[in-house]
Amino acid sequence: MSSAISTPAVTADEPPDTGAGHERHRLSALGGLAALSLDAMASVAYGPESIVLVLAAAGAYGLGFTVPVTVAIAVLLAVLVASYRQVIAAFPDGGGSYAVAKAHLGRRTALTAAASLVIDYILNVAVSVTAGVAALTSAVPSLYDDRVWLCLGVLALVTAVNLRGIAESARWFMVPTAVFVLSILAIIVVGLFRDAPASTAAAAGHASVLAENATAVGALLLLKAFAAGCSALTGVEAVANAVPSFRTPRVKRAQHTEVALGALLGVMLIGLAVLIGRFHLQPVDGVTVLAQLADASLGHGVGFFVVQFATVVLLGLAANTSFGGLPVLMDLLARDNHLPHVFALRADRQVYRYGVLFLAVVSAALLVGSGGDVNDLVPLFSIGVFVGFTICQVGMVRHWHRNRPAGWRRKAALNGFGAVLTGVATVVVTGTKFTEGAWGIVVALPLLVVLFEAIHRSYERIGERLELGRVPGAVTRQRSLVVVPVTAITRLTRDGLSAALSLGDEVYAVTVVHDPADAEALRRDWELWQPGVPLLEIPEDHRRLGQPIADFVNRLGEEHAYDRLTVLIPEVEPAHWWQRALQNRRGAVIDRALRRHTDAVVCRLRMRM
Repeated sequence: MSSAISTPAVTADEPPDTGAGHERHRLSALGGLAALSLDAMASVAYGPESIVLVLAAAGAYGLGFTVPVTVAIAVLLAVLVASYRQVIAAFPDGGGSYAVAKAHLGRRTALTAAASLVIDYILNVAVSVTAGVAALTSAVPSLYDDRVWLCLGVLALVTAVNLRGIAESARWFMVPTAVFVLSILAIIVVGLFRDAPASTAAAAGHASVLAENATAVGALLLLKAFAAGCSALTGVEAVANAVPSFRTPRVKRAQHTEVALGALLGVMLIGLAVLIGRFHLQPVDGVTVLAQLADASLGHGVGFFVVQFATVVLLGLAANTSFGGLPVLMDLLARDNHLPHVFALRADRQVYRYGVLFLAVVSAALLVGSGGDVNDLVPLFSIGVFVGFTICQVGMVRHWHRNRPAGWRRKAALNGFGAVLTGVATVVVTGTKFTEGAWGIVVALPLLVVLFEAIHRSYERIGERLELGRVPGAVTRQRSLVVVPVTAITRLTRDGLSAALSLGDEVYAVTVVHDPADAEALRRDWELWQPGVPLLEIPEDHRRLGQPIADFVNRLGEEHAYDRLTVLIPEVEPAHWWQRALQNRRGAVIDRALRRHTDAVVCRLRMRM
């Protein structure tokens, strides 16, 4: 009976993550705020407006509930920040709700959390890019017909920056983030000192969307407004998901970033809600609430256009939150054998290159499919993240109950309260947006979970076949035969046969015969050369190349004279990439046929020119 050893189940190879050089490519607390908070910060541009648009159904009286609804969202924000601060400390390897659910709620729940985050991250890229381009085309209408190309251009820019490393991307985003935050704070501070709007030019001439037949302000309307405004909370979990991207001490830096994000977001949301009531603003067609607030506080001058420009830039760059969080989450899923291991590989700058490229490709497909229209994507937004919020809160309650540290009852109560709030928001958002596209999320979530489990089962079968985790049997010598396809006698042929003689007990050179005259010439030259390797001819009337060699190898295998059959294919490696177009691709044709139709080991010996 084989004894167990500590080898993990199938894991991805990765270079050791140590040294000052690697730390240089990681995030500081300020860099983390710039790189990972863009989604949450940018939501200030549409979060308050989402609340106002729902409450507008109850007329001017309904708009009076903007502040109470926003305060409720801020309370939820505080609960989430406190919770994720604990998640960062308890799960320093990142992963957020996925890591919590995996530890305390079981594998399937963890995969549901992971699927919800994957969907939310992808949609965040698409929504952020399209919203930013929509703001731009609103200012420059002549660009409207090119909005898809503009979206793809912004996506390509953000992808290129992230491929250089998350620390480098953080430096790029510090300035626009700072300009946007300072602009919003300026709107709030200046507006609080005004008794009346400084200007209403932005909304002049635009029709109000305030309902003429106002409905009553009931619990359902307030819940809808609360759920709509909760879109401002997307991105709060990004810091917890990307803890490994921070410099040491990672936990402290990530916690400081999470608290700073929550404080800034809460101040901006409540401040803007107060100004909406102070200036009695109404939602109008074609002008955002944030633009009206900038107009009312700063006037229709330089300050107004600075705010608009900063909003356009930040919405376009808010996609960086996903590029910082999703590749780390995919790394964790790959390490757990729920995604291909290629997503766990990192490049020289500590970049999860394949995760970044995957996110870019899927987001580009969404941008093209939606025609660059943000309204086609917004109904799908925020549902996935609230599923993750709820799972994370429930998992943390289980965490406190199991470990029972000092004050665990108070912490569990806080997380339990947060789970109730986010659970209600999830149900309300899904229900109110189901016919607007939310049904697609409801379908996609279980499908992703099924995909994760299918990949995991495949890796389990591979692990069983490789006998990972068990001591293998004794090493024995195997009788082997190496087959070398040839067409002429060259230096490449010589190197191939020399390598083959070092690999196998016996070596055959084989050539596929299409023209008897060519075969006779090769046979004569072979006898003159006398390489010490027999040349076997394979007749072929249909001028095929790969299949005759595959059939020949299979006939050798049926004889069971050898324990292992190897086919060594000598080929030229061109000095320049463009010279590949000059090759006949003979080696690739033979390789493909052998891999499809035989069990032989295929080796490609490349001679660099």
